[in-house]
Amino acid sequence: MRKTIAVLAVALTGLLAACGGTGAGASGGKTVTVYTVDGLEDWYTARFAEFKQQTGITVEAVTAGSGEVASRVEKEKANTKADVLVTLPPFIQRVAGQGLLQASAPAGADQVPAAQKDPQGRYFAMMNNYLSFIHNPGATPKTWDDLLDPKLKGKFQYSTPGEAGDGTAVLLQLQHVLGEQGALDYLGKLEANNAGPSSSTGKLQPKVAKGELLVANGDVQMNLAEIAKSGGFDVFFPADAQGKRSTFALPYYAGLVTGAPHADEGKKLLDFLFSPEVQARTSDAFGIPARADVTATGANADKIKAALQGVDVWNPDWTAVLAKLDADLAAYKKAVGR
Repeated sequence: MRKTIAVLAVALTGLLAACGGTGAGASGGKTVTVYTVDGLEDWYTARFAEFKQQTGITVEAVTAGSGEVASRVEKEKANTKADVLVTLPPFIQRVAGQGLLQASAPAGADQVPAAQKDPQGRYFAMMNNYLSFIHNPGATPKTWDDLLDPKLKGKFQYSTPGEAGDGTAVLLQLQHVLGEQGALDYLGKLEANNAGPSSSTGKLQPKVAKGELLVANGDVQMNLAEIAKSGGFDVFFPADAQGKRSTFALPYYAGLVTGAPHADEGKKLLDFLFSPEVQARTSDAFGIPARADVTATGANADKIKAALQGVDVWNPDWTAVLAKLDADLAAYKKAVGR
């Protein structure tokens, strides 16, 4: 969702140097390469250490925006580097539609609800999450109309649809609230306050905490995790003209890449990520287990429930979203003058 393609390229160069393209790490052990959307770095650090302890397999993670990691898999289809892809919708559906994800059967993925996995078994929701917004204590927006206030000129920013999963989610949420043309009209007006394009949702958090920005978009998992770590802002869901607040499920999806150079290791990692023990730990990162038979408990799980209290949650038809995404993004760019 969040970092630039240049950062991804640098990370990838370092990764290939370390792996030598053979699947062997510096110590000669087995490795598995994950291309992943950012926002889960701390959670990954702990889980991948556990995975290595259990299996002896080292996980090499390349982290970037959801659209960026998907694009990297697409560009590398003739010389596949990634074994596992973790990204947001509709990017996971786009990659699968190009034949770049292969059917896999992670142990425990049968417990993921049908609406959150591919009927062909190419990808599965790994951790549930939701679109949200954040505001600095110096601002108290409540509604979508509040974001148009001239006082927020240059103090509001959202990640760019088509480049960031959270940014694409903003466009979809506004279509849900205002209709397709209403969303475009609104975003055209909102551009007067927008501090500029951003491929990184995560980079907006420290700006809001410091007061450089007063309002930005985000997602519940990433935002609550950052609040727990350093604070500086609050989560909110803009209300419509009737006072109704709503959001939608924006899960982290995982799948095995077609032609994965270390497919066996990749399958073992997916089995691990969908195990009940690891699913129960999703709340460590302020995520929600994707498995229906696993319930997270504890203080973090309570904070997630509190954040979503009174918020209507809807579920997009991601197949329909993907079918018209290019047209929607072209209309968006025209509406905001890019």
